[in-house]
Amino acid sequence: MWKKILIGIAVIIFSSGVLAWFNRSSILTHLVLNRAKAGHVDVGPHQPVEWQPGPATAEQPVSERPPNIVFILLDDFGINDLTAFGGGVAGGRVPTPNIDRLAAQGAIYTQSYSGTGTCAPSRAMLMTGRYPTRTGFEFTPTPNAMGRVVSTIGNAMDRGAMPPMEYNREANASNPDYEDQGLPGSEITIAELLQDRGYHTVHIGKWHLGRRGDFKPQAQGFDESLLMHSGLFLAEDDPNVVNAKLDFDPIDRFLWAAMQYAASFNGGAPFEPGGYLTDWWTDESLKVIEANKNRPFFLYLAHWAPHTPLQATQADYDAVGEIEPHRLRVYAAMIHALDRSVGRVMQKLEEEGLADNTIVVLSSDNGGAGYVGLPEINAPYRGWKITLFEGGIRVPMFIKWPARVAPGTVIDTPVAHIDLLPTLAAAAGADLPDDRVIDGRNILVEATGEGVIERPNDAIYWQSGFYKVVRAGDWKLQVNDRQDKAWLFNLANDPTEQNDLSDTEPNKVAELKALLAAHHADAVAPLYQHTIESPIPIDKTLAEPSIEGDEYIIWPN
Repeated sequence: MWKKILIGIAVIIFSSGVLAWFNRSSILTHLVLNRAKAGHVDVGPHQPVEWQPGPATAEQPVSERPPNIVFILLDDFGINDLTAFGGGVAGGRVPTPNIDRLAAQGAIYTQSYSGTGTCAPSRAMLMTGRYPTRTGFEFTPTPNAMGRVVSTIGNAMDRGAMPPMEYNREANASNPDYEDQGLPGSEITIAELLQDRGYHTVHIGKWHLGRRGDFKPQAQGFDESLLMHSGLFLAEDDPNVVNAKLDFDPIDRFLWAAMQYAASFNGGAPFEPGGYLTDWWTDESLKVIEANKNRPFFLYLAHWAPHTPLQATQADYDAVGEIEPHRLRVYAAMIHALDRSVGRVMQKLEEEGLADNTIVVLSSDNGGAGYVGLPEINAPYRGWKITLFEGGIRVPMFIKWPARVAPGTVIDTPVAHIDLLPTLAAAAGADLPDDRVIDGRNILVEATGEGVIERPNDAIYWQSGFYKVVRAGDWKLQVNDRQDKAWLFNLANDPTEQNDLSDTEPNKVAELKALLAAHHADAVAPLYQHTIESPIPIDKTLAEPSIEGDEYIIWPN
């Protein structure tokens, strides 16, 4: 009798403790998400974008002008999202025929890399052709409350065997406001070089290199800028939208709380966009092409898709067919919309008679994200966005230029985002600045048969704070000082990084560590401190439970 009573009391006490813990966790999550919502701004009604008109007639035939340049950048696009490489979303059930056609009509770079495993530093590198060791732009700026919110929510969740996220309140307090964490105005961008060459320069979409003063697109070489002011593709309650929320991802929960459906033009007040972002930005891109058909132009179309929050139009959701789980179907619909966008841009260039002498470049800022819970998006490579394994940094890079590059050209030499500035400058006949080091190389020389791509020590570098990587030839060394760990892979024999050779090849480890040390010997300090350190599983998505023995990296940002 007494034994049963005591057991009952113990159960009540234990249950109360569990409920109290869940209540505290729920309340804390609610409070920090409300803080994210506090950043909302007033968004005005939609207003038409008035693009500057170009000349009514051309001074020169298209073939005699410097080439137009259209650079299409995707966001968090997994290398296996393409059917061009034999993959495709949902086992190839959602083809990408327009992107595949773009690839087939020009040069495919089979070993192409982003600047790093997250978005903003990659964008800085493709804009400047310079490593963070020279610019200091090393970490991705995040909204002021994001580090605290994401770490609080993440640590309140069941993370399995993963260690907790660490948030540095003091570092966050010492950093400038989010909108003032940008690429310094002293840096020279590809837009500035092309502007000096007589190009009309237009940015549409994501920027993520600062919004005020010297950081905004108009101060960095763009004549016009249609900016993603916030990150909803459509209003959450729009009758034409299909949403997929990821309750297992603290970043997604922050985005749904913090983001709005908003755009701005040339630094003006935010207003409602004119449709689903991917489609609306494409509509506006076609207008830019038409307005500037009689002069050289540079169009930087920086898509937000398929970055979270996952949102698709009902029409695209229906078009991709029955796919499970729901988040994969929404993701597939977003890829379908991106592919349509590429096709519409290419068709417009054809219609205006500009296609032969227009360079079209397509890439992604980094690999697919593990936090969307879709295990195949970077297959066959290991790792995700927010790692420097191949899955985090292997990205498509295609360059179409019918006047100079033969269809079906395949380049196997490793290339990276730092190479885009010198490549596009050379194609446009623009001089590189002579007062600074440009780390990138002109990668069109092989595609046009004019030479080979050469770089010191045959090396490409990546970094995020204490996590540093070098690829020299076929060897790739990753070093994470926080974990006191190194990984060494021979990519010629092991392109998917399955076999760590760091214990059996000590001489190669020492050789590559020496290259890293030399690369960082004169490095400038980061412009802004990292505020969060996150453990990221290498071989599992965030939707999968982590167990003891799962390999992970710690990422500072």
